[in-house]
Amino acid sequence: MPNAGLPPWLKFLDKTSVIATALTAMVCLHTRSAGVIYFGAGSLACALSAKLVKLAIRQERPVSGRKVTYGMPSTHASACMFFAAYATLASIYLPLHPRIHPLLATYAPLVMISWATLIVLSRVWLGYHTWPQVAAGTALGVCFASVWLRFWVEDAGGDEDAGWGTGKMDR
Repeated sequence: MPNAGLPPWLKFLDKTSVIATALTAMVCLHTRSAGVIYFGAGSLACALSAKLVKLAIRQERPVSGRKVTYGMPSTHASACMFFAAYATLASIYLPLHPRIHPLLATYAPLVMISWATLIVLSRVWLGYHTWPQVAAGTALGVCFASVWLRFWVEDAGGDEDAGWGTGKMDR
């Protein structure tokens, strides 16, 4: 068992993709918002983009690494930083979703940025990636989130509101 000797907090960080997926699904079900579904789709698109870049760059992981796939850029770093950056930008530039409590909208980005930073660091601590690989993943995630949100704000499915797209799904 590869995680047997790890402290519990590092084991937790190693499994965050499952936790983040579950939390995103819960927010989608709670809000029933096209904007939140768009956010989830952006996270998947960002992760797939990182995988494609990995195949193009073909840089090995650290020698002491526990995985055999390519490492540049880190998919975990790109996906979790997409989450943190998108949530932060959305809380700044979009109106508050009617089903989200104002305190959650205020503090969730702080928690997400902190959590994402720990995840990125843990990828190096766990031996999965080098610092340049997580830096590239971080940059990819933040840039992807910025562009993805921009697409939503400028288009929003042709809706002038450009908010969370709560119309049809809330009825």
